[in-house]
Amino acid sequence: MFLGIDVGTGGTRAILIDRNGKVLASHSAEHAAIRSEHIGWAEQDPEDWWRAAQEAIAGALRAAAEAGHTAPVEAVGLTGQMHGCVMLDAAGEVLRPALIWCDQRTQPQCDWLTEKIGYERLIELTANPALPNFTLTKLLWVREHQPQIFAKIAHVLCPKDFVRLRMTGTYAMDMQEASGTLLLDVVHRRWSREMAELTGIPMSWLPPLFEGPEICARISDAGATATGIKAGTPVAAGAGDQGAGAVGMGILAPGSVSATIGTSGVVFAATAKPTLDPKGRLHTFCHAAPGVWHVMGVTNGAGLSFRYLRDTFFPARSYDELTSLAEQVAPGSDGLLWAPYLFGERTPHLDPNARAAFVGITASTTAAHFVRAVLEGVAFSLKDTFTLFKELGIPVEKIRLGGGGARGPLWRQIQADVYGHAVELLEAEEGGAFGAALLAGTGVGAWPSVEAACQATIRPAQVIEPKHAEAMALAYVHYRKMYPALRTIG
Repeated sequence: MFLGIDVGTGGTRAILIDRNGKVLASHSAEHAAIRSEHIGWAEQDPEDWWRAAQEAIAGALRAAAEAGHTAPVEAVGLTGQMHGCVMLDAAGEVLRPALIWCDQRTQPQCDWLTEKIGYERLIELTANPALPNFTLTKLLWVREHQPQIFAKIAHVLCPKDFVRLRMTGTYAMDMQEASGTLLLDVVHRRWSREMAELTGIPMSWLPPLFEGPEICARISDAGATATGIKAGTPVAAGAGDQGAGAVGMGILAPGSVSATIGTSGVVFAATAKPTLDPKGRLHTFCHAAPGVWHVMGVTNGAGLSFRYLRDTFFPARSYDELTSLAEQVAPGSDGLLWAPYLFGERTPHLDPNARAAFVGITASTTAAHFVRAVLEGVAFSLKDTFTLFKELGIPVEKIRLGGGGARGPLWRQIQADVYGHAVELLEAEEGGAFGAALLAGTGVGAWPSVEAACQATIRPAQVIEPKHAEAMALAYVHYRKMYPALRTIG
């Protein structure tokens, strides 16, 4: 069996798969709520991730045993939320809660980086502009506001790499995850010594780098006691959630694209070489597979928009009930639009201060309109990335849907209509944990390459054709007019 572990934002999930890609067992454990002391702040306790990981692993192993799957775990792969900044002292102890991916407090540090290094030079060095989401900006915030903590830092990790540290005692990071730190030379797949020197970050803080399927550590005696996995079991480097999720959906060749709606939303395209957006609106990262890169656009408030709507206005209703309501409204929501900027926005606006809004409310607007407008607004925001792909000549031949946005028929159809392109569903879409398990299996030779692992285990199940592309294209024109007006208001 191969074990994949996904250290997400809301919880940690563990799955066990066999060499045919069949999921033998899975289990999830929730994290404590995100701490948000001020608007735009978002922190979590790394030790809580480790607690949840232990629960998830134990639950998956127990479920596998109950189903008669008693073979040992052959290898482990990890994935998780990207960009989180875990600061550790020389003994590997956590110095403060981690600033996670959706924390937006670091715009002043981004401005400082851009002024000091230059926008174009930043993209040359790291393939990306300075954004509040990235790890480096969080380190600079701590240096400015909590110098006593900054002085004690000896190691910097991202969330899933912290869990691996607790499992193995080894400091490591994969290329895809490191691409989101703003400290990686993405084109040459190595730490950028120049970025570290320009920003005063010691190279000694940065862990050794590995390709996604490389075995970088082994379960320690303490890790075995905590997890029930045999000491010495190989652990692959893995990938950040987007890279591992793309592996789990078979997005490895140019022309293959995924659109995934989780808490955030991501449109992800594999590329054979680094493709840089001179304006920095798209992220260019190393892929989880060696010798492959990817570009992606990110909507911060995707599934989060639907959750916000439910929790704030319809707490007694389920998502399915709300979706059934939305089915009563025609495509275009009778002119009601939703700008999903609950945590600022990344693609294409790069604006941490952007704010969400409903536009077009009338006396005839019903609860059903609000729900459908949210579903459409998230899809429009992801459409912005497809618009940039076209501008930059990035091919789109097939689109596969993932995450919560792929599980309901209405949101699937809305995406096909908004993208104006057929979309595929997979026979089993298991998210980043599945991709992490494939990387682990590749690392111990179950498959000769990541591409071979995907070919052996991933099977499309359904194609959904657009039905209302013309109506959605017109609505998208109106959607694009919202952000400039909202920015003016702000």
